[in-house]
Amino acid sequence: MGDYSKALSFYEKDLEICQKTLPSNHSDFATSYNNIGSVYSNMREYTKALSFYEKALEIEEKTLPPNHPDLATSYNRIGGVYNDVREYSKALSFYEKALEIRENTLPVDHPSLAISYNNIGNVYSNMGEYSKALSFYEKDLGISQKTLSSNHSDLAISYNSIGNVYKNMGQYSKALSFYEKALEIRQNTLSSNHPDLATSYNNIGVVYNKMEDYSKALSYYERALDIKQHALPPTHPSIKNVKESIEIVKRKL
Repeated sequence: MGDYSKALSFYEKDLEICQKTLPSNHSDFATSYNNIGSVYSNMREYTKALSFYEKALEIEEKTLPPNHPDLATSYNRIGGVYNDVREYSKALSFYEKALEIRENTLPVDHPSLAISYNNIGNVYSNMGEYSKALSFYEKDLGISQKTLSSNHSDLAISYNSIGNVYKNMGQYSKALSFYEKALEIRQNTLSSNHPDLATSYNNIGVVYNKMEDYSKALSYYERALDIKQHALPPTHPSIKNVKESIEIVKRKL
């Protein structure tokens, strides 16, 4: 929290200088507003974040051409805040504006397009519209597979997202396949006690539990618990959740 207040203080001083020296529509104002909004977003003060992002966007919409990449970035930021506060239709609207600019201005395999597809996939997943989510996650994955190394952490995130959707759709063997791809990357690239590994083990445990393969579910849950107990404080709710999953599975064995 201390780092955030320092950042906020720094950016607010920067804004004061802009207010004293620049016309109100100067692009430096947009930069200042975006910086302050970003700090508030990281602090989860979403109403304040939105207020500053909207001030930045107002300047950018007046001063930039309609397909400018900075506009796409701003639409993306605002979409992210709406997603965080679960206003999914608004999130979708802003993410789609960002995507439209990027599709009109970038090559088809550009990483920023992958980010847009992933963001829209996340919103549809949060809305429970899994087939739409899958369509966007697959577009994201298609770009990532072409542009990233086979062990890149972003690929693991893509595989994990697709696994989540298949799990929620009840297609457990497909979910397992994608979760295992994510796990393989994480095993190859992360330390043995990294929390992302625990997430992968837990996800696979959940799927085996759903498939009624309880001994495998138990094995993966126990691996997840082992990492969480090393990596997290003992009262963390995530530890409690895995322990409960283990107890449930043990009763089914």
